[in-house]
Amino acid sequence: MNGDDGGEAVASSAGPPPPLEWKFSQVFGERTAGEEVQEVDIISALEFDKTGDHLATGDRGGRVVLFERTDTKEHGGNRRDLERMDYTVSRHPEFRYKTEFQSHEPEFDYLKSLEIEEKINKIRWCQMANNALFLLSTNDKTIKFWKVQEKKVKKISEMNVDPSKAAGNGGVANASVSAGPNNNLANGSYLDQSYNCLSKDASFPPRVISSLRLPVVVTSNEISLVAKCRRVYAHAHDYHINSISNNSDGETFISADDLRINLWNLEISNQSFNIVDVKPTNMEDLTEVITSAEFHPTHCNTLAYSSSKGSIRLIDLRQSALCDSHSKIFEEQEAPGSRSFFTEIIASISDIKFAKDGRHILSRDYMTLKLWDVNMDSGPVATFQVHEYLRPKLCDLYENDSIFDKFECCLSGNGQRVATGSYSNLFRVFGCAEGSTEATTLEASKNPTRYPL
Repeated sequence: MNGDDGGEAVASSAGPPPPLEWKFSQVFGERTAGEEVQEVDIISALEFDKTGDHLATGDRGGRVVLFERTDTKEHGGNRRDLERMDYTVSRHPEFRYKTEFQSHEPEFDYLKSLEIEEKINKIRWCQMANNALFLLSTNDKTIKFWKVQEKKVKKISEMNVDPSKAAGNGGVANASVSAGPNNNLANGSYLDQSYNCLSKDASFPPRVISSLRLPVVVTSNEISLVAKCRRVYAHAHDYHINSISNNSDGETFISADDLRINLWNLEISNQSFNIVDVKPTNMEDLTEVITSAEFHPTHCNTLAYSSSKGSIRLIDLRQSALCDSHSKIFEEQEAPGSRSFFTEIIASISDIKFAKDGRHILSRDYMTLKLWDVNMDSGPVATFQVHEYLRPKLCDLYENDSIFDKFECCLSGNGQRVATGSYSNLFRVFGCAEGSTEATTLEASKNPTRYPL
């Protein structure tokens, strides 16, 4: 909008943002007609890096597949830099396959007679360094730290070394000598002792070998992506790992299972510190388990974890080495007379995420999305109904175990929208800006269809 209308446009933009228009962009791993889905190919983890230029997926077969964004490379910068320069990004984000590698293999715990499947539970990107990508991946028991880097391929151009080129390939002066009648030496014998093999003139003694074949290795322009496992963090969890989270200090991360949270240093794989332990002395007294854990995006001393009772605890690592006590707890009080057999089951939080600014926490339970303000522990600032239509069917869902299904959640980079998944290939998007009534249900397909909530 140009001219005098610009002031009116700025004034009107103070309200909630308009609903997003969703359009299909890309699909990866699309099946051909009649092709059956293999169990090992089902995606079990997905994560964008902070720039949005790289995407990592993990599957039930223990593989990690990386994709990179291509639509910004043509203009020599990432999307954020182009927006700062007022460059109009009109194209949809486009990603292409980058590389893949086998992160985990199936294992067997002989001590507990337990089979450990290779399925990737979580992937987390780490800070880039020297144009190399770093990420953490975990299955139920073992966390691995991976480095993915581009390297120029070295090839053998020829085998016979020409004397004129020999000086540039190891300093060999004479690559071939004439053959004599006695080329072979008896075992244990030696030539004239006056011959110095360490002299600068690295010529070969006569009558020893007929010819020398050395490879000439040259660096080609071909680029190969190499994934290398830098660290393996194992044997620290008795129960299945449900969360890993990087710290903002770039040096540490946490891993969480049902009863414990451990703090690791990226450079030390044989030692971790147990910072949260909710295991009771008598397991019969166990009333709740840890379901998710995440570091604060900017405060390296703060993290939050959720429980199966629907509470979120904020802890400060500066208070004590073992954070048995929390600095804040966020939970919603039950309405009088509303408790039922399913109350505690559907209150269990399956995922939590910090907003980018660290001011809010988003949580997902079976029925709802809740947005919490870290400065207000009296209750959520917003509640979004996701599965309210399933409330009359809770008995059926309990009988077929669907009531224990877990869903993840996320916030947009600007903190104005939240999203989560549902059944039947649907996902929900809600506006959480003040005054927003945006509530969209979309099908994840080539032709996304809006559904009424």
